[in-house]
Amino acid sequence: FFFVSHCFRMLRTAASRIASRSVVQAVRSVYSDAECGKHVFKGAVAAKYLQKQGLAAGTLDGSAWTADMATADKVAAAVMEWARDNGACVYTHWFQPLAASGVREGGTGQVHNRFFAFKKDGTTAWEFEGKTLLKGETDGSSFPNGGLRATHTAGGYTVLDPSSPIFLRGDTIYIPSIFVTWHGHSVDEKTPLLRATEAMSTQAKRLLGLMGFQVEGVTMNIGLEQEFFLIPRDQYLKRLDLQLTGRTVMGKDAPRGQEMCDHYMAPPYAKAMACLTEIQDECYKLGIPLRTRHREVAPNQYEFAPLFGTATTQIDQNLMVMQIMTEVTAKHGMACLLQEKPFQNVNGSGKHNNWSLGTLCGTNLLNPAQVEKNTGNGEIFPVILAALIRSIDMHGDLMRMAVSCPGNDFRLGACEAPPAIISTYLGDDVTNFMEAFKNGKTGPYKASSKVMDVGVPSITPFTVPSEDRNRTSPFPYGGARFEFRAVGSTQNVSIVNTVLATLAADGFKAFADAIEAGATPQAVASEALNKHWRCIFNGNGYSAEWPEEAVKRGVWKIDSGVEATNRMVDSKNIQLFEAHNVFTKAECESRAAIQFDYYSGVVEMEALCMVDMINQQIIPAVRNSGFGDEAALKAAVASVSAGLHAMHAAEGFEKAKLARVLRLETMMEARAVCDATEAIVPADKWPMPTYKDLLFLDYTA
Repeated sequence: FFFVSHCFRMLRTAASRIASRSVVQAVRSVYSDAECGKHVFKGAVAAKYLQKQGLAAGTLDGSAWTADMATADKVAAAVMEWARDNGACVYTHWFQPLAASGVREGGTGQVHNRFFAFKKDGTTAWEFEGKTLLKGETDGSSFPNGGLRATHTAGGYTVLDPSSPIFLRGDTIYIPSIFVTWHGHSVDEKTPLLRATEAMSTQAKRLLGLMGFQVEGVTMNIGLEQEFFLIPRDQYLKRLDLQLTGRTVMGKDAPRGQEMCDHYMAPPYAKAMACLTEIQDECYKLGIPLRTRHREVAPNQYEFAPLFGTATTQIDQNLMVMQIMTEVTAKHGMACLLQEKPFQNVNGSGKHNNWSLGTLCGTNLLNPAQVEKNTGNGEIFPVILAALIRSIDMHGDLMRMAVSCPGNDFRLGACEAPPAIISTYLGDDVTNFMEAFKNGKTGPYKASSKVMDVGVPSITPFTVPSEDRNRTSPFPYGGARFEFRAVGSTQNVSIVNTVLATLAADGFKAFADAIEAGATPQAVASEALNKHWRCIFNGNGYSAEWPEEAVKRGVWKIDSGVEATNRMVDSKNIQLFEAHNVFTKAECESRAAIQFDYYSGVVEMEALCMVDMINQQIIPAVRNSGFGDEAALKAAVASVSAGLHAMHAAEGFEKAKLARVLRLETMMEARAVCDATEAIVPADKWPMPTYKDLLFLDYTA
């Protein structure tokens, strides 16, 4: 009877799963042209509301309207009418506090206010003025501020950013904003990005003008490849470490990982596919061009990638993508892990920052053929590239600083992401062209290609680039863009692009100054290339020889993210940021202090989770099962607790250095004890989901 009953239950469970999967597989995208962008206030959506107020359809294309209150009032009225037509009755100034990545839902700050005002008779009326649209006020002291604010000097202001469009979700209108103090200091991610973009544009215009190419301005265009994990939500809710820190601080390897290379670009599991489809549909409504989706290298790992867009808008959109991913996956019975290294011994997640520079008239300055066609000047591309090479070599420490988020402790240099050595890959063709240019040979770059014939008559021969892809370089050139591959998956990439824009501005200014002083563009570029050629490396960045070679060359190599963060307050870098009006000295110092506290706080949470899990789950399981070394586990708890105590006795940079030792040495030793215990405790006695339970959604959900 019991055997028959057991078989019946198994059949019923299997039938239920099959039925569930057939329902999931029936999910279809609701995307249509009419849906795309309908919840973003720009283009045709905004035009009809603006025109009702007597404004031109293109009013929001620039920033001039923000300086005229009468026009701002009309824009506010148009936004309010759009909100009412779409069922929204709330607005928020949507800003980006510091130290938010991976710990703050959505990575943003927002105060929600109704459009309503109360009249004397107690009834309500809709009200939204230009001054309200343009500026809000909040408490600056309760956000990470590095000493720039205090409880008795707490003023903070949110000010609309006209470079990124207003959008709506649910009943709320979101107004992308900067966040500054009463003194005008930046306490957000966005303000320095806007400053750096302006500096880059100003210096690029100068340099291009000196070479006969007059432009109104230059902007950064980026595309962000977002990697993440999907895991069963019921298992996620049984892991304290995943819930509170986003990564597993212990866990024995599953019998299967990524050894067979069988996960990369495999068909998405049906339940995951339904979730990915809904995420894309939600993003399309906001005008977010989330074009690509696919499985990644590790089990349960996926990637989304959008079309290119301007940096400020792409960053705003990426923050919303991460929030939508977190919310939608919960509806589908899954959890989205954005942390860089949630699981040991399988690939972690990054956010490749594809980066290019474009004139406002539409010329991509990193596309040599396009530059040559639009300007007739074959020297512009190599001069631009030489200026960037100069800045990469001089300020590679800042590039390393920009990617020193806590999760990257476990990625950079681990043969899954680029090493913590800042170099650039150009490929042999471009390298040879730049070497010839350095030596005085001028003329446009002509990209070569080759025809590939696979020997099958039905497959037409096709062309491929002459250069292969180098995935081991942190900043490879890819034909019309650079790709900053070292960026972490949780990161708000504002600081990444702030640094890139500042470096570009500095290189362009140095070249423009020299040309104005009488040098030729080729001579300026040649001198810079001779001096800074060492940062070009076309080889294998994962090789054992490269770190040694990098040190010999004098290329920036900073293994510790904490040490890299400290480069923010190096006198060289403070001078650079102040020269281009990106950060003041006080802002540099506050940023470093905030990042040290952020890093230490993340490590403290991880350590406390580990202590609780050992004391409250693993030691009781050892006692219950009779397997495992309780004394070794208690010693591990004591060691981690001692590391925490040492951290608490220090501050700032010193505290962060102790936190790094605790995380990468002490906690790893404690983890080894926990994982060895998991290996011998019977499965039915182990108190938390294992890697097998978490990493194989296809088989466990």
